[in-house]
Amino acid sequence: MSVVTLSLIALVALLHAYFLVLEMFLWTRPLGMKVFRLTRDKAESTRVLAANQGLYNGFLAAGLVWSILGERRDVATFFLACVIVAGAYGAATVSRRIFLVQSMPALLALAALWFIG
Repeated sequence: MSVVTLSLIALVALLHAYFLVLEMFLWTRPLGMKVFRLTRDKAESTRVLAANQGLYNGFLAAGLVWSILGERRDVATFFLACVIVAGAYGAATVSRRIFLVQSMPALLALAALWFIG
């Protein structure tokens, strides 16, 4: 894989590691509430759901790191597609902003993977 492709995949992995931290550890803290536009009550009542969501983001990040370390195009394709689908679903059900933050970087990485190598 090219340096550009590996860098884009790494960016998506880092974003998902950041999402893990936000959702698992910072959800009820000022930064988490600001990023997700939550009130204190909403953050507290959804804390466990957010932690579960964060764990899944961690699995996506781990899969992308695996694809980088092994230079596995098939693994990268699978995990980038998962990120794109998750972002599209989030955009359809929660906020269109999720598509820009989550799906667009993954789409760019997937395009680089398939067209640059």
